[in-house]
Amino acid sequence: MKTIRLKPGKERSLQRRHPWIFEGAIAKGGGDSGETVRVESAEGQFLAWAAFSPQSRIRARVWSFDEKQRIDASFFIAACARSISARGRFYIESNGVRLVHGESDGLPGLIVDRYEDTLVAQFTSAGTERWKAVIADALLQATGLSRLYERSDASVRQLEGLAPATGWLRGQGPQELTIREHRWRLTLDIAEGHKTGFYLDQRDSRHHFFGTVQRLGLQRVLNCYCYTGGFTVAALAGGAGQVTSIDSSGPALERARAHVQLNGFDAARAEFLDADVNGSLRRFLAEGRRFDAIVLDPPKFAPTAAHAERAARAYKDINRLALQLLEPGGVLYTFSCSGGISADLFHKIVASAGADAGVDGYVLGRLAGAPDHPMTLEFPEGEYLKGLAIMRKPA
Repeated sequence: MKTIRLKPGKERSLQRRHPWIFEGAIAKGGGDSGETVRVESAEGQFLAWAAFSPQSRIRARVWSFDEKQRIDASFFIAACARSISARGRFYIESNGVRLVHGESDGLPGLIVDRYEDTLVAQFTSAGTERWKAVIADALLQATGLSRLYERSDASVRQLEGLAPATGWLRGQGPQELTIREHRWRLTLDIAEGHKTGFYLDQRDSRHHFFGTVQRLGLQRVLNCYCYTGGFTVAALAGGAGQVTSIDSSGPALERARAHVQLNGFDAARAEFLDADVNGSLRRFLAEGRRFDAIVLDPPKFAPTAAHAERAARAYKDINRLALQLLEPGGVLYTFSCSGGISADLFHKIVASAGADAGVDGYVLGRLAGAPDHPMTLEFPEGEYLKGLAIMRKPA
């Protein structure tokens, strides 16, 4: 077994059971891509078993902190079964479910979503790539399913020195699927859709928004970065009279329009704009348009903390414009999925946007990923999605 030895003092994060070992923490040692290595302190004390990644800044990701544990097929069979079993203890009102959420489930670099009878997996680390065949079989064994599609095309694979990989790993079936979420039906394409095909992490926030629209009787809704219209459907289900949805993807807008019809809503209540969000918000201000509810769910502006300053300016700008467009008593649901922006920093950015807009508001709630996208005590970085529900103070 190959070994890596850490520099003095660099063992502390592992003693807190954090699973990442950065390049600068290693004094000597290494291994092949994805190979399991023994991790030791500067004094030679065992710390963990980890998957080595020669090209990544995160040079190793921990599989286990138990010295007696062997990282073999039985380890992955047990880990997949444990993660999938845990989902049975969460309240998930959908047949689209995140079954494995990377480090939070003890399987760094592995994402697995289930859409009805089809699994979709992303292998984004050198370790999961090395054990891909074993993991694929373990997932089917734990779920009793026969179809597994691979969507290992996330840009993070490049940091691991891995090429993109997509296609059926086990079995075959349709790429176009329909899932149930709360009271609604939504479609996705596992080969072409974002992430594994759909944003399951916003499931609970969509339902929260539905409840707010219904309870407050909000009529004029603006859904920015709408993608395939999940929040649009939620607003219409809540009784909104008119929902304007903006995205720069024509195919996404076509699917969003189809979702309105699929769920039995009057198409006249939904307007779709293939446009830039920032420019549209400025145009609406100039035209004097106002809204009772606005959703801001932009793409990742800051993939790492190094991009945080630039991203903060972008988040502040769109939130300032949205707050100005809100009627007094109106509600803003605003989100960041950027790992480089903490929940505390995001709140400060939105507060600064409010100050610049001359708008104050009540924070109705803090929003996060659905429970099948867990953050754990040992891995707070799992909280990549954060949001705020804000009511503009009535005049």
